[in-house]
Amino acid sequence: MSTPTDPIDWLNQECFCITVDPAALRRELELDPSTRDLHATLAGTHPHLFARNPIFVGRGDVVAMQGLIEAVEAVVRLPQYREAVLAWAPPIARFDPGTAGALSSFDFHLTPSGPKLIEINTNAGGAFLSAALARAQRACCAPVLQSIEQSPGVPSEDAPLPDRLFEMFLAEWRRQRGHDAVLRRIAIVDQAPEQQYLYPEFLLAAHLFRSHGIEAVICDPGALAVEQGVLRHASGAIDLVYNRLTDFGLDEPAHAALRQAYLEGFAVVTPQPRAHALYADKRNLAVLGDTARLREWGVDPATRDVLAAAIPETELVTVERAEELWARRRALFFKPVSGYGGKATYRGEKLTRRVWSEIVAGDYVAQALVPPSSRSVRIDTEPAAVTMKLDLRCYVYDGRILSLAARLYQGQVTNFRTPGGGFATVFSLP
Repeated sequence: MSTPTDPIDWLNQECFCITVDPAALRRELELDPSTRDLHATLAGTHPHLFARNPIFVGRGDVVAMQGLIEAVEAVVRLPQYREAVLAWAPPIARFDPGTAGALSSFDFHLTPSGPKLIEINTNAGGAFLSAALARAQRACCAPVLQSIEQSPGVPSEDAPLPDRLFEMFLAEWRRQRGHDAVLRRIAIVDQAPEQQYLYPEFLLAAHLFRSHGIEAVICDPGALAVEQGVLRHASGAIDLVYNRLTDFGLDEPAHAALRQAYLEGFAVVTPQPRAHALYADKRNLAVLGDTARLREWGVDPATRDVLAAAIPETELVTVERAEELWARRRALFFKPVSGYGGKATYRGEKLTRRVWSEIVAGDYVAQALVPPSSRSVRIDTEPAAVTMKLDLRCYVYDGRILSLAARLYQGQVTNFRTPGGGFATVFSLP
């Protein structure tokens, strides 16, 4: 975000146009018989899943975020970096299946000095839902009309986003199996998937796979078994697993079949434990932001500068440093090293001594607090505009931004419980 007089910032504070076409969104959500009535169901069960208002972002910020992603990729390729971060990862992360890991996300807060990388995730949710939302947009005024065809997440001169998402999974398959192998069936796997908040997204992903001639099932990992060198489900052999589990090391006994299939190559599993270890462990940000160490590894000055400018200072929480960090807590945000979805995260100024003792005893990092930018929205129950916090999510594959989405919220972290909040389409403007 630029200065307060910047037109993009003005749009985020003063534009209250609703760009979501409800009829178009319903069509996008109900393309498959399995998702019939999904639009009406979500209105009752997920009333704050989609925001009605878009987010405006400068194209310079999009370029900066892509540059940061490329800088991270350059460091991740270094043997020294891999040894450093794999040292604290589970042993399974040392197995390299040759895949990149599907659908990572780089999450940013926008600031006057440019985008700041808050975290990286490797089983990021929301891409399929955001794609449906983006395709249901309508232009409401000249700035939107001017930008809508070139905004991340909506059709452009490139392939439509759903096709890019499918090509990503096909690329993962070919990386491990080669170009001649036929991909027949994909399993979308999560613990009790029907009970997951983003289960509707699994339905959309399954529809996408089926629309490209691939059979798709949604299942709990307990529904999988290894038989004679094949990962099987009741519907048949599973070629590829779209892994949505938050057991990033596949350590739980209930995931034994999936773990075996992954390690022995009976199925392609993506995203996989190695990708999480290389990118999403929160301790990795302390390494990526360590300019002195990167210099020792021979990282070029330009890459070091990009990382230093965009990654908030991140430190490991240790018993030895507990009192020092407590004294500085108001300027810090604390996250578990293998956290996801904002769970068990704490803003330092709200900490109690009891919670602090749990943080020190657990595996946590302390990150310099970067306040999120904001978006003003109007909601039916309030007479005046309401200020929402926002973060920007870049969905990434193999170092390339596939699409952008924003999440609007109030409170400490994104929660999909705020009226007027939820996933929002991003319009990028000059």
